[in-house]
Amino acid sequence: MKKIMSVIALAMLAAGSVQAADVAAGKAKAATCSGCHGSNGIGIMDTYPNLAGQKAAYIAKQLKAFKSGQRADPIMGSMAKPLSDADIANIAAYYASLK
Repeated sequence: MKKIMSVIALAMLAAGSVQAADVAAGKAKAATCSGCHGSNGIGIMDTYPNLAGQKAAYIAKQLKAFKSGQRADPIMGSMAKPLSDADIANIAAYYASLK
């Protein structure tokens, strides 16, 4: 029982140290994305994907892939390159919050 309580306590401490993504910061950072993905997360052309309502983990994964070059696109690569991990989490949370 003591081991279980220790594990639970450690898990709670670890969870408390993780900051939640900031949707408002993500909205501000995503302003440059609206040129292609629309101000409401709906792509302005069929060639630009809708981001509104996508899962945050999916958006974050794709932004990280563009940033690292694992996923190649000259426009998205240059847009994602300067983003920090916090920026990516915030942008992903913002788009996930849209309906």
